Amino acid sequence: MSNNESFIDEVTEEVRRDKLYAGFRKYGWIGILAVLGIVGGTAWNEWQQSQKAAAAQAFGDAVIDALDQGAPEDRMAALTEIPATGDQAALLRLMLSTDPVTDRAGTLKALGEVVAMQGLPPTYHDLAVLRQVIVAGADMPVADRRKSLESIAVAGRPYRALANEQLALLLIEEGKPDEAITAFLALRQDQEASQGLRARADQMIVALGGTVPVEG
Repeated sequence: MSNNESFIDEVTEEVRRDKLYAGFRKYGWIGILAVLGIVGGTAWNEWQQSQKAAAAQAFGDAVIDALDQGAPEDRMAALTEIPATGDQAALLRLMLSTDPVTDRAGTLKALGEVVAMQGLPPTYHDLAVLRQVIVAGADMPVADRRKSLESIAVAGRPYRALANEQLALLLIEEGKPDEAITAFLALRQDQEASQGLRARADQMIVALGGTVPVEG
């Protein structure tokens, strides 16, 4: 009886093995393609990363070379000639907007281009918005400045506290000192506000006739 069972087991195992080989011959190419796809995908990703790294290095070298130019106008001209797209283009435009004293119109133009760019990280976009409002000053209507600032003064944005500081200053400009004091009091309690920002808030509270709370 045991011999028969052993024989049946051997036959069953052989049948299973034959089915496995037959299945591999029929469908094995799928597994091979999958392996090739994984290997090819990995190689493609590595190639893309190396291309990005090379492009970033080239961009950085070009920026350094431009900033090494002697005269300010030569530096600006060299920066303008650097080819860039996306985040790099935004960074260049921010660099081109660093001299509002000698070229205010050019500064606002460069900042406006950054603000209008689609898909930029908030780090670049919000900084351009903030700087645009500050540089434009009274030449931009209060309502427009408030709208711009409120768009970047929401939770999770990188310059939220600084935007709130500018919003408080707008209240002063509008002749609303009591509301401005309230805004500065809230700002000095903001966990995201820097020490320098809180110090400025204290100075504005005192200048407006308010009282800075004594911290125990």
